[in-house]
Amino acid sequence: MQRGSRVVLAVMAWATLAAAEPDAWMDAVQPPGEGWRQHRQELVVNNESEPKTLDPHRMTGVVEMRVASALFEGLTTPDPRDLTPRPALAASWEVDDDGLGYTFRLRPGLAFSDGRPIDAEVVRASWLRALAPATGCEYAELFDPIVGAEALRRGAAAELGVEARDPLTLRVRLRHPCPWFLQLLAMPPFAAVPLHAIAAHGERWTAPGALVSSGPFLLAEHRPRQHLVLVPNPRWRAAPRLRLTRLTLLPIADADAAYRLFCSGAVHWLPSIPLAKWEEVRWLPEYYIAPFLASYFYRFNCARPPFADKRVRRAFSLAIDRRVIARQVLRAGQVPATWLTPPMPGYEPPRGLATDRARARALLAEAGWGPGGRPLPRIRLLYNTSEAHKQIAEAVAKQWEEALGVQVELVNREWKVYLAELSALDYMVARSAWVADYQHPDTFLSLWVSNGGNNRTGWASADYDAALQAARAERDPRAQMQRYRELERVLVEDELPIMPLYIYVSQGLLRSEVRGWWTNPRDEHPWWCLWIEP
Repeated sequence: MQRGSRVVLAVMAWATLAAAEPDAWMDAVQPPGEGWRQHRQELVVNNESEPKTLDPHRMTGVVEMRVASALFEGLTTPDPRDLTPRPALAASWEVDDDGLGYTFRLRPGLAFSDGRPIDAEVVRASWLRALAPATGCEYAELFDPIVGAEALRRGAAAELGVEARDPLTLRVRLRHPCPWFLQLLAMPPFAAVPLHAIAAHGERWTAPGALVSSGPFLLAEHRPRQHLVLVPNPRWRAAPRLRLTRLTLLPIADADAAYRLFCSGAVHWLPSIPLAKWEEVRWLPEYYIAPFLASYFYRFNCARPPFADKRVRRAFSLAIDRRVIARQVLRAGQVPATWLTPPMPGYEPPRGLATDRARARALLAEAGWGPGGRPLPRIRLLYNTSEAHKQIAEAVAKQWEEALGVQVELVNREWKVYLAELSALDYMVARSAWVADYQHPDTFLSLWVSNGGNNRTGWASADYDAALQAARAERDPRAQMQRYRELERVLVEDELPIMPLYIYVSQGLLRSEVRGWWTNPRDEHPWWCLWIEP
């Protein structure tokens, strides 16, 4: 209890400082200088796929969120050095002693890119849109710590614990203390969106000429499967800090093609590299590698046989030697993992199920499949377009075929189709990954709530749901981490709606003339602080 009190007081003290100089921290990540003015400030990056959507309330993927971070903004924004929540639309905030009440003070004079004001009521109304079932926000459960939010996203009548007390004051009430709440507010679902433009244009509100921004950039051009072009938003709260005059995002899924463009000088940043060229790439001065709060795993479709039976899911997991994937296919320091959650302060994940092929075959027989039982159907393994995903799928398929005698069909889909089939449970096994939204095991373990927008496995457990709520409500930090550990044990040792494979590292190629770049655990790089200076 005493430790929690110190945290609250520290946050309140920092908020008081933020009220005086809310943007002083920005000088450290983007030092003042004039050298950049002599160079062309046009940045080109490979975003790896065509975005599924530009609506921040309907996105869940990294591909989309890279764009959203340029176009939209919430109450807070992450510091690129360490992801600390910093003032954005909110200039400051205060936290009640019990950790249940937050009071945000918005900046005066905030406006969308078309000049319409952004005030506390706009933020509240934006959150209500995200929670409305008709919006289809797959991330709506992020709002669950707020009073009334869970009921609203499930379509029940409730009053949201958010009050616009005046145009510059927003009051938020939580169901239980949420140490990561300020980090959540930087996520796309919490962004201020132009409800007036949405009303005027309907589903076309995200098109060039219709999209109205609350963030640092505007959408100038969108040619599907070719590029997205963004330009500075002159009405952004810190517009004088913008140095880039043009940001181009390319949707190139072919890692080799993207690498050739990088080598030609046409691209400044590749967030991933072609596996086949790793031995070549890792010696380049532009190559970087760093720890990454992200996990790679396969989902099982628990709504249809054979994976409706958890014994079958356990068998398929027991049949895999993750070391082969990490050390022979990937080779860049990825950690073979039978658990889901990457290393985080104060949290030790359970170990999961080690490789045991004899036990795997016994479990299949016990479930009535294989020799002496029903023949296993051909297993369709879904993955989105990527040479790395393909090679991993081939390695997994080979192990399943050798260990279990099953036939595996690899099914490749481009990003938008892959997401649609995943959401519709139109798959048997599917490649998946998750990047931490906040630095707490909850970001990985809350995905699996029943009917959650990011569950996408067909698995549901009322016991798991109740245990998650108990973990979130736990006040003692050590006891809370133990509750989360038990949740993960259920996932990776007992029920297995997912099959963990490895913990990522972030690796890519960055041209030396790109400045304002900071390595951090989510490989997140705010566009506003970047510039070009050879």
